Amino acid sequence: MTTPTIVLVGHGMVGQRFLEALADRGVTERARIVVLCEEPRPAYDRVQLTSYFSGKTPDDLSMVEDGFMERHGIELHTDEPVVSVDRAARTVTGRSGRVVAYDHLVLATGSYPFVPPVPGKDATGCFVYRTIEDLLAIEEYAKTATTGAVVGGGLLGLEAAGALKGLGLATHIVEFAPRLMPVQVDEGGGAALLRTIEQMGLTVHTGTGTQEVVTADGAVTGMKLSDGSELATDLVVFSAGVRPRDQLARDCGLDVGERGGIAVDELCRTSDPAVFAIGECALASDGRVYGLVAPGYEMAQTVAAVLAEEADGSTGFTGADLSTKLKLLGVDVASFGDAHGAAEGCLDVVYSDSRAGVYKKLVVDAEGRLLGGVLVGDADSYGLLRPLTGTRPPVSPEQLVLPAGAGAPVALGPSALPDDAVICSCHNVTKHAISQCASLPEVKKCTKAGTGCGSCVKVIEKLLPKAADKGLCGCFSYTRSELYEIARTLRVTSFASLLDSHGREGAKGGEGCEVCKPTVGSVLASLAPTIGLGGYILDGEQAALQDTNDHHLANLQRNGSYSVVPRIPGGEITPEKLIVIGEVARDYGLYTKITGGQRIDLFGARVDQLPAIWTRLVDAGFESGHAYGKALRTVKSCVGQTWCRYGVQDSVKMAIQLELRYRGLRAPHKLKSAVSGCARECAEAQSKDFGVIATANGWNLYVGGNGGATPRHADLLAQDLSDAELVRLIDRFLMFYIRTADRLERTSVWLERLEGGLDHLRDVIVKDSLGLCDELEALMAAHVSDYQDEWAQTLDDPERLRRFVSFVNAPETPDPTVRFVPERDQIKPDLTILTIGTLEGASR
Repeated sequence: MTTPTIVLVGHGMVGQRFLEALADRGVTERARIVVLCEEPRPAYDRVQLTSYFSGKTPDDLSMVEDGFMERHGIELHTDEPVVSVDRAARTVTGRSGRVVAYDHLVLATGSYPFVPPVPGKDATGCFVYRTIEDLLAIEEYAKTATTGAVVGGGLLGLEAAGALKGLGLATHIVEFAPRLMPVQVDEGGGAALLRTIEQMGLTVHTGTGTQEVVTADGAVTGMKLSDGSELATDLVVFSAGVRPRDQLARDCGLDVGERGGIAVDELCRTSDPAVFAIGECALASDGRVYGLVAPGYEMAQTVAAVLAEEADGSTGFTGADLSTKLKLLGVDVASFGDAHGAAEGCLDVVYSDSRAGVYKKLVVDAEGRLLGGVLVGDADSYGLLRPLTGTRPPVSPEQLVLPAGAGAPVALGPSALPDDAVICSCHNVTKHAISQCASLPEVKKCTKAGTGCGSCVKVIEKLLPKAADKGLCGCFSYTRSELYEIARTLRVTSFASLLDSHGREGAKGGEGCEVCKPTVGSVLASLAPTIGLGGYILDGEQAALQDTNDHHLANLQRNGSYSVVPRIPGGEITPEKLIVIGEVARDYGLYTKITGGQRIDLFGARVDQLPAIWTRLVDAGFESGHAYGKALRTVKSCVGQTWCRYGVQDSVKMAIQLELRYRGLRAPHKLKSAVSGCARECAEAQSKDFGVIATANGWNLYVGGNGGATPRHADLLAQDLSDAELVRLIDRFLMFYIRTADRLERTSVWLERLEGGLDHLRDVIVKDSLGLCDELEALMAAHVSDYQDEWAQTLDDPERLRRFVSFVNAPETPDPTVRFVPERDQIKPDLTILTIGTLEGASR
């Protein structure tokens, strides 16, 4: 009996999945497998193509496990496109002249980028965005360019725009449709996406097309648009959709669709029984050409089952879920099910916050069954909502779109999903299959769930036993304190290098998540002077790691305005400085409030006003109060022995000394302190993270207290300390806390969790039982000597000031949604009530 030969034409993501499916079914052991690949490298992750510009190499993007081809005896020929198929002789011929006979032929030729037939489209400086070679060419050409334009505002177009922006080019997006991502999102979602992208500094042109690429000496110099406007640009990327690569099938006489695509039946068999087509080149039996990877994977599995002679009544590809979740330019975008509400009589449940760039729409039927939805800006619930499509959720649709704080928040967990719910649509993996595994790596190895687009990973992690993994997040198996030690010991100065060297295997080379990025950002900021990292938190990669408030060195308030909180050490202020604060508040119309931390907060500043306000404050001698960061806030004080007849020490002087020493110190959580001048405790020191109370013989130090929702009385650590002894112990306490605490863990919780509690803490930082005290003191000394005021640094650098605008493409334009109304001779936010409406969808 002769060994059958299976020839695969094309080796992209779908082609590689087909090979894996053959191997899983044992077909590679009884058949010869030959792969002819047009590109110069094996299959790579085209979904993550843009990550090349954030540091991934072509090898990092490879989809082929080391040794896979050799282990399964697969013959791979790269840089060998097939130029003809002889169906009668059952042979294919490659560009080099190689002829391979086949018993079964599988076409996985994918798609090609559509380039509009406009004058100048072939000029030097015009590119498409499809392969690694395309990216390498764009990267090289961008070195001499200043402005780039992307034709197409769909998924790949936004990816391309992000790449150009990352290469330092002023970037335009031209989309013929009236909104971005017209296939995936509706008008409301498009508006939210547009606003967020424009705030990033990209210029968007919707509702207009490219009429001509303007050239000079054969190179791009600009573009003419159909609305009559012109753009000056050095580089053009066409990303206006794709078309099935079906020419090979046409040339050999296979049936193709009227609008393209190789016609196949439910078993992905073409009009020739010996020839199959899978992926983007195939016109499925439901009349669609699928451009997503998940349907391609299903087709690959279908053909593998047929060739393994395992096909049964349940085998076949009749259509696929078009749900998708992506992070485009840092913005979460997701759609699932009947996202546009095409079903007759459907209802829309909508939540929209245009200021925050959040839009959520669920489509339901009259009985409350979930039909689909669109999520922009906040797509965390996608992984749970998509599997619920077609069912009646356990709570009302309104509750599913409301954010925390706007109503009764609902935390739907995986327990709400049935066992047969598909969690990973890329590989069609159910909740039940995932629940049989103990860890994320095991899930990926055994089911392949989480190895496709990655949008299901958060839900997968929630399905796994919590005790199985104590890592910080899905990106790191280490705790925060372990990552601190790694960064300190190895002098790691960037998030990317820490993730690549110590991240989980599936996370290396990625972008991290909303848990690890700010956590590592805080760790690196606290270690900056020790590891040789620049201390300014918004420089380079550090900016992308920060929490929302840190991005503009101010606290974001509920109407989109910001608060201004200058530091007032110890609560002591001169009349001159008090007048400056009053004048600033008056001139900018700010709401003024004296806080419990003995500071004056100014509310209602627009983001574009922050530099001007801080210029006046810095000129008057003020510094940032760090109200926006996980850092020291205040050291409160009473007036002490200088004025109070009960005082026994100068509490104001000590409070000022401590606040100036620890200002800007980044920690796992905010830090508050107080100094009381006597045992009457007017500064409430025993409710602080570290509190000081004067005695006749010196100072008593209390640690681990806090107010808030779960108040805790601080514990007495040491008594009757001199000034120098007090400062030395606080240095050690704070650095030991920063070194060993978990993410977002207050000192009170940390102290209660610490094995041995207060006694152990006293052994470590008073008795130096671990021999760490010199090191802890050195870390604090480095912080003190390296400190610089963040706002003063910002005002000295025009480049750093560029982020303080409401609209990057219109920097002089204030945000019209930030409004106020008068109240008690001051102002308060004029909040537009966000209505959650149920609107009957018109027949479409």
